[in-house]
Amino acid sequence: MSLPVTIPLAGVSNFRDLGGWPAAGGAVRPGIVFRAAALAGLTEADAAVVRRLGVAVVCDLRGEAEAAAAPFPASLLQGVAYRPLPIEPSVGASLRDILATRAATGADARALMREAYVAYAADWADRYRLLFELLDAPGAGPLLFHCSAGKDRTGFGAALILTALGVGWEAVMEDYLATNRLWRGDTVAADDLPADAAEILLTVQPGLLEAAFAEIRRLGGFAAYAAERLGLDAGRIARLRARLVDG
Repeated sequence: MSLPVTIPLAGVSNFRDLGGWPAAGGAVRPGIVFRAAALAGLTEADAAVVRRLGVAVVCDLRGEAEAAAAPFPASLLQGVAYRPLPIEPSVGASLRDILATRAATGADARALMREAYVAYAADWADRYRLLFELLDAPGAGPLLFHCSAGKDRTGFGAALILTALGVGWEAVMEDYLATNRLWRGDTVAADDLPADAAEILLTVQPGLLEAAFAEIRRLGGFAAYAAERLGLDAGRIARLRARLVDG
């Protein structure tokens, strides 16, 4: 099996199944957790694919203005529960503040993106806690989570889920970096930025995810962070692994 398992759609890119990655005692079970870029471009044919996958819940990590500008296509996914878990983006606005006085550089963009990733871990853990609660809800069906590009907020969320399931760091990073070939760059505007700054915004880089997990280590390590910030005590992790890992 080629990993990650991708689901090609006409109107949405970076859509994939988290299943297949080697995990504690087996491999992540396919067909239960999916990640993607924003769904606003979903076509009728795309929606039929999502329905065939059995997706029951869509978690939207975009900020409120982002979601309002490109709404969830409820008419195409009737019966699918939509759950906003907004993580407000600050990087784009910060870069534009820089541009107001001087040209933003790749170094500026990298520093701001690093701050954003540290904030995902330190300041927005409550949103990811809710994501895990939905994964662990009684009778939960397959779940899809996304942000705008499905690369940063979603990439960190996927790394949390895979780590909680016992997936090793090398595979976690491989899933994260797959965005660089799977996302079409069609859901984030960076046309007004210098090329080196735009490149940082339009790709994922190992150092960014590493910065977020360095913050997790600073906060006591993954086990303590998961228990205190994500509500993942030993019992919930055991339930998630029983549901999401094939032995």
